[in-house]
Amino acid sequence: MQAFKEIQSTFVPLPMENIDTDQIIPARFLKATTREGFGKNLFRDWRYENDNEATPKTDFILNNPLYKGSILVAGKNFGCGSSREHAAWAVLDAGFNAVVSSFFADIFKNNALNNGVLPVVVSDEFLDQIFQQPNTGTLTINLETQTITIDATGASESFEINTYKKTCMINGFDDIDFLLSNKEEIIAYEKMQM
Repeated sequence: MQAFKEIQSTFVPLPMENIDTDQIIPARFLKATTREGFGKNLFRDWRYENDNEATPKTDFILNNPLYKGSILVAGKNFGCGSSREHAAWAVLDAGFNAVVSSFFADIFKNNALNNGVLPVVVSDEFLDQIFQQPNTGTLTINLETQTITIDATGASESFEINTYKKTCMINGFDDIDFLLSNKEEIIAYEKMQM
């Protein structure tokens, strides 16, 4: 995983609630055996016409060149539905390092953290403030201080994250990397137990 400490970026607003994993990455695209290539099908049925030619729908936000960035801001209850890890893969492969919402489904949240996507939970009021920003607005997410800031207004809010997952993300560790980083301590502990 890539290390993540702070990100400042424009954001892509998706003010829709209850976005489930089948909308994030439809089941018909789950046949791949590697994590790459899922980004092109992120929100596939919302992004493209049903013509088998991947004709972009001009009114969908991800097809609007005015909206760019590595932060996706979504409505409440993002990632609900089935427990497909592919949803987190699609978000990351599409270039998003963080998703901001006022609520995440637990399974999506854990899958995101396990794959290097930071889910940032904010209050409904703060989420509304973000959605009111212009398309050139930027957000700063600082994982070390656990804060998210709307750069234009200076409005800021704290967010929670599991301490273990925070350590992993800051260092770019997956679970195995974390264990290997503690190898000497583990060996010392095992010797004490003998």
